[in-house]
Amino acid sequence: MYTGCRCSFKKNRWMVTHMQQMIEATELTKNYGTVTAVNRISLSVAEGELFGLLGPNGSGKTTMIRMLTGQIPPTAGSARVMGIDPAKDPVEVRRSIGIIPEQETPPSFLTAEEYLHFVAKIRNLDAIDERCGRWFDLLEFGDKRDVLCKDLSRGTRQKLMFAQAFLHEPRLALIDEPLINLDPIMQRTVKDFLRGYVRDGGTVFLSTHILEIAEEICDRIGVIHNGRLLHSGPVEDLTATGRHLESFFLDLVRGDTGA
Repeated sequence: MYTGCRCSFKKNRWMVTHMQQMIEATELTKNYGTVTAVNRISLSVAEGELFGLLGPNGSGKTTMIRMLTGQIPPTAGSARVMGIDPAKDPVEVRRSIGIIPEQETPPSFLTAEEYLHFVAKIRNLDAIDERCGRWFDLLEFGDKRDVLCKDLSRGTRQKLMFAQAFLHEPRLALIDEPLINLDPIMQRTVKDFLRGYVRDGGTVFLSTHILEIAEEICDRIGVIHNGRLLHSGPVEDLTATGRHLESFFLDLVRGDTGA
């Protein structure tokens, strides 16, 4: 159940005449030498949407997120994230959004609580103890407050990285494999939170290769393989036909002429 850490914004606070595009990518491309990791991908994600980018390992999902968050520049094409060009102003993009990277990497020399306080101070947040306390409670790791990050389990580090991404209540979050290190109980907590976050007006772009997650919580999906976008559309279009996402995904990927 989505309780205990509700973001303060409400959906009608951002209502506009036309739905705002929070992410717009046009012909986005990334080459590493002769290898094309992302190949001319165009997609958009609207405000209040939970969009899932699906693909096998090595398909280009993480590279896509790294370009959208300004961590690496594209080789070609362009993107706008909350109206900001991440290639030209990566600091402003990362200031405005929440990010959970593929690899959880909180500073090893800080405790869990010190790290969240550090993030809060960098972001000039108020009520720091209250904000941090809500996340320790929601993700049930308050007993690890004083443990050094280097001594945390992978699952607890992922909880910590999830908390830092949403500590400032961003309008948009980009998440790479959000549930992979979490147990089934905590996965349910996080999925319920994400549903509530989007219901209240937030926007989520997540990448995953766990199809059950996408089918359960995403509004729209994109399927990427060998760096190319094979499909983009609402999940309900599949479920309305009685198809499961798994069979649709496997047919797409196996039938890809570039496979």
